[in-house]
Amino acid sequence: MGGTITRKNIRTLSTKELDDLVRAFRGIQQLPPDDPNSFFIIAGYHGEPFRGAGYANPAWWGGYCNHGNVLFPTWHRGYLLRLEKALQSQVPGVALPYWDETEQESLEHGLPSIFLQRTYKYEGTLEEFPNPLFSYTFQARITDRLQPIPDANYTKPVGYETVRYPFSGLVGTRKDKKKTWAHNNSLRERGDAATNQMLNDNITTWLNKSSFRNSDGKKVHAGVKDKFDHCLDAPNYTVFSNTTSAQQWNDDGLQETGFKSVTPLESPHNLIHLAVGGFDIPKHNFDQIGDANGDMGENDTAAFDPIFYFHHCFIDLMFWRWQKKHNKENSLEIIQGYPGTNSVDNQGPTPGVAGGTWLTLDSPLDPFRNPHGADKAMTSRDVVNIAALGYAYDFPDSPARVGEPHGPSPVLTVSGINRAAIGGSFVVSAWATLKSGEKVLVGTEAVLSRWHVSGCKNCQNHLEVRTHIPVEGWTKKDTDKMEFEIGLHTRNLSGVPRDGPGEGVQKPRFSLETDHL
Repeated sequence: MGGTITRKNIRTLSTKELDDLVRAFRGIQQLPPDDPNSFFIIAGYHGEPFRGAGYANPAWWGGYCNHGNVLFPTWHRGYLLRLEKALQSQVPGVALPYWDETEQESLEHGLPSIFLQRTYKYEGTLEEFPNPLFSYTFQARITDRLQPIPDANYTKPVGYETVRYPFSGLVGTRKDKKKTWAHNNSLRERGDAATNQMLNDNITTWLNKSSFRNSDGKKVHAGVKDKFDHCLDAPNYTVFSNTTSAQQWNDDGLQETGFKSVTPLESPHNLIHLAVGGFDIPKHNFDQIGDANGDMGENDTAAFDPIFYFHHCFIDLMFWRWQKKHNKENSLEIIQGYPGTNSVDNQGPTPGVAGGTWLTLDSPLDPFRNPHGADKAMTSRDVVNIAALGYAYDFPDSPARVGEPHGPSPVLTVSGINRAAIGGSFVVSAWATLKSGEKVLVGTEAVLSRWHVSGCKNCQNHLEVRTHIPVEGWTKKDTDKMEFEIGLHTRNLSGVPRDGPGEGVQKPRFSLETDHL
């Protein structure tokens, strides 16, 4: 495999290292869109352009990515390795950095500035050029052939440039183009400084919220940063790896005294996707930018936004940190037959995988090849140890947590949400009414979805969303006297509005679980 490269925090790169990174990304973005190392080809592995049975049939998922199952961390590890090899074809030895989403700089200010610059110039030169880390401009058209819902057409034409919150990227129909043009034009009139600040404000709010004081006056953190801390405590790989398995683990465990609910890695991962891609942190009055619709917010086109790879590099780092904490650097185990271990769980089967297939450490991570021999498919066993893959992470051994670890807490179990009735991703929010009458946001859960899940006959048994939101910082006695509400926040598509507690097309059910305390 050669020498070991080191993936660093992007904020710490030297000028030369940043120049090399930009040069590599610029190089693969300029390759012809049919070149195997082109950004267009590699970005398209994740979702669109769809292939296989999902090419024009919504019963299948046409992207290769795995979400909501045990292959989520390992497939994306292989994906980053493939992109990194393409970058190294342009600049030998270049390493993919990560965006540290939990460091103080991110908590206070949001994105590293390199992602907010429209243009870039190399050190010692005067020529400015479009910054390849800011956006990607499509060199070829991708066509959404799954159009039972006309308003959910996610076609992207040649020349389309990826966008982030607060902008919209819906351009698949004449109606969408008109609405998107008006929305984006009004934002651009404010200037880049203003819209960049809106994006950073949204990200920092997601990372830090919710933060409140409980009945004892103690400050409680329940934002995305806290979720990242909690996921490292997951007791086994199966429930650490994905939301489907974690939901079952929490359902079962809430019957046991002293049980502490688990947070899977996929949970904070989803929330960052939506924070960058187009969801405000929920407000109780639901005053939001309803037309924000960035590419990171849906599985279909998320990987065409260059920031995707820096986000997922941090997710891979968190995966490695979990492995080191639990002494799993050289082996992983999957609980056989558990929810989250079948190809029909969550999104539906990926291309070439039959419905009802059990997922194991030997399942192929298509379309990637074995790093030691291209004649074989890559599997999860091939990517367990990152040292064997030729890279390491530069990261503090004991980074500070945002707060003290929580003990067992009351849990809100939310159900009754049908993904088939919702176009695209959405957010579930939980609210508590304090003695003062103030309503506080106690937790959120993001569902990173696909536009055409309503047609997924291969996942019809898995379309009800169940999630568990811990009510951190309060006792059973406290919560017995409190009132709770659940909010559902969706895209304004296919007749499903953004709605709040007690309103809208769907009314989630919930129960307060305290028997385990």
